[in-house]
Amino acid sequence: MATKIDLEMIRKKLKTLQTSNTSKTKQFVWKPKPGINQIRIVPNQYQKDYPFQELFFHYEFGRKSYLSPATFKDPDPIAEFADSLSDTGNKEDWLMSRKLQPKMRTFVPIIVRGEEKEGTKFWGFGSDIYKELLGYLADPDYGDITDSEAGRDIIVTFSTPEEAGNTYGKIGIKVKPRESKITDDVDLKTKILEDQPDIFDVYEQSTYDELKNVLKKWLENNTETDPDKNPTKITEDKIDIGTTIDVDDELDDLIPSPKSKSKTDKILDDFDDLLK
Repeated sequence: MATKIDLEMIRKKLKTLQTSNTSKTKQFVWKPKPGINQIRIVPNQYQKDYPFQELFFHYEFGRKSYLSPATFKDPDPIAEFADSLSDTGNKEDWLMSRKLQPKMRTFVPIIVRGEEKEGTKFWGFGSDIYKELLGYLADPDYGDITDSEAGRDIIVTFSTPEEAGNTYGKIGIKVKPRESKITDDVDLKTKILEDQPDIFDVYEQSTYDELKNVLKKWLENNTETDPDKNPTKITEDKIDIGTTIDVDDELDDLIPSPKSKSKTDKILDDFDDLLK
């Protein structure tokens, strides 16, 4: 008997190839437009009991953001390096440590009112909006605002940086009091609930070695300064990012290996890995 071809897999692969040249973040991550926006949080296809997904990112390394392995509770060399900085007892090191720690951003699947046919997108936000949304969900007067039949839309107001008088602008939310359906269109509802993008296809996890190389290059670029202006030298006892260092010799002392080894073995292993 001939083996049947998996047509569904072929369709998904074709769809992936057709959109491979399009930025996944632009395609699937929603950002509010200036003024008033109306959206609806929908049940998460991949996490049915909790719609929110907490991701951790590194934003300090050029224009690219890196999804930290800490998202999956895996070792992250940049976070480990930041922990080393925080242990020096130096105030500047502590501040740099906070800067280098991965930052949490929470994502939730939504549809945008008036654009329902475009399907599900992700809305990413910081801790203040996250807490506010959780407050609505915990309030018995509102209940499950994500319910497909009796949930509630959300008004998202975005003030531009010029309007807000700051660098990034300001976002405010208000959950509408009236309950409503996601849509009356059965086919569209199926698409919204069962054909969602996967957030981990949009943001792919960075590997331990990749982040180690990112940190190495960042340190090299940020320590090529005038030694007269930054006379201190990095050592195991005092870590100062803004100095000239021999990265190959000293960086691996400061980036612990994900496995527990003796200090000597750790340095040698990490040094070899770093130069590959």
